[in-house]
Amino acid sequence: MNLKKLTMGAVAMATLLAAMPMSAWAEDLQMWERSGGNAGMVDALVAAWNEKNPDRKIVLTYIPHTEMVPKLAQSIASGEVPDLMGLDLIYGPQFEAAGQLEDITSYFADDASIKTASPGHMKVSTYDGKLYGVPLYADVSALFWNKDLFKKAGLDPEVPPKSLAEIHDFAKKITGVEEGAYGYYLAGNCAGCNIFTFGPLIWASGGTIEPADAAAEPLTGDAVPKVLEWARMMHKEGLINPANQAENGETFHLQFGSGKVGMMGTGNFNITLAREQNPNMNFGITLLPGLEAGQTASFAGGDIVTVPKGSKRVADAVDFMKFILSDEVQVEVYAKMLNMTTRGDMVDNKYYAEEPLIKDVAKAIDIGVTPYTLKFFELINSPQGPWLQMLQRVYYTDDPIDTIIADAKQQMKDIAAE
Repeated sequence: MNLKKLTMGAVAMATLLAAMPMSAWAEDLQMWERSGGNAGMVDALVAAWNEKNPDRKIVLTYIPHTEMVPKLAQSIASGEVPDLMGLDLIYGPQFEAAGQLEDITSYFADDASIKTASPGHMKVSTYDGKLYGVPLYADVSALFWNKDLFKKAGLDPEVPPKSLAEIHDFAKKITGVEEGAYGYYLAGNCAGCNIFTFGPLIWASGGTIEPADAAAEPLTGDAVPKVLEWARMMHKEGLINPANQAENGETFHLQFGSGKVGMMGTGNFNITLAREQNPNMNFGITLLPGLEAGQTASFAGGDIVTVPKGSKRVADAVDFMKFILSDEVQVEVYAKMLNMTTRGDMVDNKYYAEEPLIKDVAKAIDIGVTPYTLKFFELINSPQGPWLQMLQRVYYTDDPIDTIIADAKQQMKDIAAE
């Protein structure tokens, strides 16, 4: 054995390893997450994991939201996949049905934490009876109301509307109570904003929107035309700012904090944002109502964390999933940051006790609806899709509501049948 050559080879190898980035040779797990989501929450979860697991840290990479689907498909085809992937939950069924995610059912066979996890997240994480993901973070929609504008309009600032009729009546009193004030807010050019905030008004009233598959009927129930007629009335009577017609989602999160909106369907993320924008504004949160008092619903949104097909670190990835579902992380990371816990049994915690509004919005987890369809983008989220086209015709034209619904139904059926 030539010890000199061996020693030189070892030195050369050490030099090479030193020059390589740590992730290229250490036992790091690679995780992708979409941009445009709750980056602060995901960053904190990864940081908490890395602190507890220095021997198998997670390297987190953000992928532009619009590039996530094609990039993942390309990585699976090449065999170079990340170990973990945060995925907009509504795309879960699409990836599961395509066989692009690892089945993790057996890993959670005796794990009690998933029994109290967000029902909407768990629904879209399950396909054909098998589990493919768990909640990463949750966003739920609720009705925010500006108590200051309520008071100026002569309304009881502590009593929110309990039906769409009351939203209309309250909005009528609020609109114009001060310069630039409008009673209600609906985004005019944002499909996602509307399924998040307007969709629940239909669900709460007993209607359905998207078809689950080609055999299902979209836009069913007497509630659909009634809720659409209500939305048209709100626009026609000038209770919604006409400038909202241009809203494509880019400034949606800033609207309530302006102090000029009496009531608005938005998400739990707006609690912190509104306070940062407008520290002196008083506001409350309640569930989004339906046509009748007592009817409520919410959109359960956010991300699930999954394991792409072909990952060589499935067990480690599952450990991260169990870590973020643990009691400690639910309280000391999610709740401490005043984000939604992803388990319903974790709502009663010391941090929420100091922030009543979080507890109010957390009630939406148990009534949250997450659309389950293999073609969510084409049916709902596309700017050119039938959902937004239908709403824009309702909001901004005089076309008969029945005709609008019939056209949207046919478009949805055609897409579902493709």
